[in-house]
Amino acid sequence: MPKFEIILYWSDDDNAYIAEVPELPGCMADGPTARDALHNAEEIIREWIETAREMGREIPEPKGRLRYA
Repeated sequence: MPKFEIILYWSDDDNAYIAEVPELPGCMADGPTARDALHNAEEIIREWIETAREMGREIPEPKGRLRYA
């Protein structure tokens, strides 16, 4: 599985951990624990890539750690 950066944080609004994959638009998951959110994100990444392939869309190459100003 490609190595995309996953940003993991707690959301008070959702009362759950959120795992976002910034390089894949709309790709995110949640879970009651950080571990669950990360596991769910890994599954969602696979599904995101599978759906993109089926639709003929480009799949970005993982860039690794993103840098922010």
